[in-house]
Amino acid sequence: MSVAIDPEPDDSYELQSPTRKGTWQKYYRVLRVSIAERMTYRADFLLGTFLRMLPMVTTILLWQAIYKGSGQEVLAGFKYREMIAYLLLVHISRMFSSMPGLAAGISREIREGTLKKYLIQPLDLLGYLISYRTAHKITYILMAALPYGIIFYICRHYFDGLPSAPICLAYVLSLLLSFLIGFYFEAAVGMVGFWFLEVTSILYIVITLNYFISGQMLPLDLLPPFWAGLLKVMPFQYMAYFPAVVFLGKVQGSELLWGLGLEAFWAIFFAWLARFLYRRGLRHYGAYGG
Repeated sequence: MSVAIDPEPDDSYELQSPTRKGTWQKYYRVLRVSIAERMTYRADFLLGTFLRMLPMVTTILLWQAIYKGSGQEVLAGFKYREMIAYLLLVHISRMFSSMPGLAAGISREIREGTLKKYLIQPLDLLGYLISYRTAHKITYILMAALPYGIIFYICRHYFDGLPSAPICLAYVLSLLLSFLIGFYFEAAVGMVGFWFLEVTSILYIVITLNYFISGQMLPLDLLPPFWAGLLKVMPFQYMAYFPAVVFLGKVQGSELLWGLGLEAFWAIFFAWLARFLYRRGLRHYGAYGG
């Protein structure tokens, strides 16, 4: 059975509810149901959080050896204590920006033809997915609060305490924007499935590069000045590096405002890009299956 899609899809399928209020209620219900579903796996969230933090023991020992071997107390503006605090904070950044399986899931829906359910029902693909991912993040953060709280309490001597209220506010804003960048970037990558039947290799390359250039492995400041400067104007730093250095107070004043403004720009850009690729992909999309 084949379902032919109009080459010029009617934009009205996205908001088929009679009012914008009805549309928001629809995705709010998706959010509520998804939270209830994800709460079923709360024990998995707790265990997974502890297991993901275990490699930090090795990381602490590794950087201890690096600082001792270098004979320096400060590397690229980071003291040893600040370096460990940074690597701990990166886990918080990735808690918001990481979207495991999103791009692969979108490309699979396109390949297998199950994407058609979003076209014959009053439900927008990106609207549904961001509601579902928001529910996942809310549940994960609530369930991971206890283990993360214990881990950060044990490692409290690596921090100078909480930053000032304006810095805390900027930090929270940077995390929320990192969620939007992470979601729409992964969604845009998944839309490549409209043009390529198999995107596994592309996803592997993107994930591998992102791990390094986002600052998840180490602070971007440790790179040569040219590469550090280049990566700091790209969107990937906002998925790990930027929120962490904001909390540590290494970005302040006009530099902080500029960074948040650029982060907001990239969030809007990827939202537009994902929507643009989705519309263009639908022009020649054909769904096959029962």
